[in-house]
Amino acid sequence: MFKKKERIRASKRLLLVLIVVILIGYGLLNIPSFEKILYPYPNQKIVEKYAAEYGVDPLLVVAIIREESKFLPQSQSHKGAVGLMQLMPSTAQSIAESLGDKSYSNEDLIKPEKNIQYGTWYLASLEKVFANNLVLVIAAYNGGRGHVQEWIESGQIDPNNVRQEEIPFKETRDYVGRVLKSYQKYIKLYRT
Repeated sequence: MFKKKERIRASKRLLLVLIVVILIGYGLLNIPSFEKILYPYPNQKIVEKYAAEYGVDPLLVVAIIREESKFLPQSQSHKGAVGLMQLMPSTAQSIAESLGDKSYSNEDLIKPEKNIQYGTWYLASLEKVFANNLVLVIAAYNGGRGHVQEWIESGQIDPNNVRQEEIPFKETRDYVGRVLKSYQKYIKLYRT
């Protein structure tokens, strides 16, 4: 009988400790300075420089970088996309030609400055093509401009009423959700 009461008391204390830990953890997660650890803003000056130059929201750029590479400049996807904004070398070469950058080489993609410049330019071009429709721009950044245009032309998605769940590619649908979530966090934490 005595041991049973002792076990009940110990269980109650453990439950109380768990509740306190959960409440403290929840409180920390809602403190902006703690959240900024989860949603950092490295290369801020570079991002803001090219975002201003090309007319793109810098917080969208950093949200894409977070989801594409987790801020690792040397990252490379299994499909061959490279750097912070995970650009395909062929896309980067095309951007270099559009910008008149004759000194560009594929090795430049691991350099944050060049990668962010080209990725931001590419985002700006997608915003023009898709009339600043955020879901379509993000979907095109991940799934390709051609696929998104094909989905619109075939009626799979309505450009005037795009819903994330209608995006045909699961990978792109999930990617759009992650970028939008990060974008909203960045707006909350960094927009003053």
